[in-house]
Amino acid sequence: MTRIVAIGNDHAGPEVKRMLRRILEEQFGYVVTDYGVDDTYSVDYPDIAHEVARDVAMGRAHFGVLICGTGIGMSMVANRHEGVRAAVCTDSSHSVLTRQHNDANILCIGARTTTDNEIERIVVDFFNTQYEGGRHNNRLAKF
Repeated sequence: MTRIVAIGNDHAGPEVKRMLRRILEEQFGYVVTDYGVDDTYSVDYPDIAHEVARDVAMGRAHFGVLICGTGIGMSMVANRHEGVRAAVCTDSSHSVLTRQHNDANILCIGARTTTDNEIERIVVDFFNTQYEGGRHNNRLAKF
């Protein structure tokens, strides 16, 4: 089965997107749908976040990754979509816990607030971590 990740970035994250795309394809074997920009000319990040969130919400992508200056704006937009659980992760412990406890399906990253080394750890841990279920199922149902 083909595993798809939708990725999007605004003008703050073209370099981060290229790094993450390589990791997702080479280390995890994902097919990447790219909604991001490749330059640093200002764009409206909500347009990009909506595209990625729609793919995840409609099942066209298994996961999403959104990159902007802090990750916060992208997460706010993505979480408006039913079935999306977008989380801003600033270190790898966040990415592990949000997968284990919240079954997060969109990872949001701050290109201007997180080092490349930490971003790589965040992504690797996010995609290597499974949802625990159990006691978390009841909580997730309340979303």
